Amino acid sequence: MPVDPSAVKTWANLVTVARILVAPFMFLLIPEVPGGTWPAFLLWFLLCSTDGVDGYLARRHGATTLGAFLDPLADKVLVLGAMFFLVSNDTFSIVPVAIIAGRELAISLYRTFVGAKGVSVPASKIAKWKTFIQQLAVGFAILPITDTSKWLWNGLLWISVALALISFGQYVYRARRAVRSEEHTSELQSPYVISYAVFCLKKK
Repeated sequence: MPVDPSAVKTWANLVTVARILVAPFMFLLIPEVPGGTWPAFLLWFLLCSTDGVDGYLARRHGATTLGAFLDPLADKVLVLGAMFFLVSNDTFSIVPVAIIAGRELAISLYRTFVGAKGVSVPASKIAKWKTFIQQLAVGFAILPITDTSKWLWNGLLWISVALALISFGQYVYRARRAVRSEEHTSELQSPYVISYAVFCLKKK
């Protein structure tokens, strides 16, 4: 049975909130020096896997307004939190992480701006791949058997930076087109335009 879009207590939202609440415990498992641990990796794997679980539940039972807000928030808390902890222990460089964080802040502000105009632009496939690559970069950096393979997780980190910038440009382009379309529709629905159209039809 589909849930009410305004519902708060849904299984999908419960899973998403759980991801946000458990994330800090995973961050504390990251070593204070470069290197991986199995507890940190296993909890990271579990948290990333549940991203698909809440999405599946939302598709099966119906998405909610709260879920649409919480799901991307959980991804940001999880990925950026882990990345900043990896910066603090000198595993990740601050530059790519700062670019990713700046992108997330900019797109959140821009989404709020266009949302005020009644425009909503869903995440693109590139943005979803960006999040997946970021999760892989963190995962390989804290996995004991790949924590010394800097070429692997650092390469994935920079690939995610490229995807982040591409998806940001794509989002801005699509949002601007949607805003223009919305404004054009509003103009056509203006009482003056409708009155003029009626007047022209009567003359014919």
